[in-house]
Amino acid sequence: SPSKRCIDTQAERKSRKLFARFIPDKSALATARAEYDIYSRIPAPARIDRTWDNGTESSCHLLVDEALGMLTYYADPYSSWQRGTNENRNGRIRRYLPKGTSFDDLSDADLQAIVDEINDTPLKVLGWETPNEVWYRELGKVMSKTSHPETSVALTN
Repeated sequence: SPSKRCIDTQAERKSRKLFARFIPDKSALATARAEYDIYSRIPAPARIDRTWDNGTESSCHLLVDEALGMLTYYADPYSSWQRGTNENRNGRIRRYLPKGTSFDDLSDADLQAIVDEINDTPLKVLGWETPNEVWYRELGKVMSKTSHPETSVALTN
């Protein structure tokens, strides 16, 4: 019987950085677990909101949103162009794992290797920087804005 295993993908808008996790099926709970796993590893100031398509797999989104303090927006039905970056990143994964490829024998490390290669590929839209380069630079900006200057000053007496 065909596997129900699938990949949950998230793409960050500014850097186009891809995040992906295998999930056992498209259930809302499995999806919410993967989303929590992805977003909980991102520092709070950098995880503001996300945009879903309208599949039933998003029905547990509030669990993740409330746990992590995020907002969720929904694309209009049949309007995948409103999530263009995510659709593009999914297409990049398909270059490695064409439709019909079984995910059963692939490890998390196999998927991560694909994701790493995608995130280390320069993009014209980023001025030929890689998603990782833009991501880490922007993350640095966000984190320096949220640190308190008075606590990061080395005091000498």
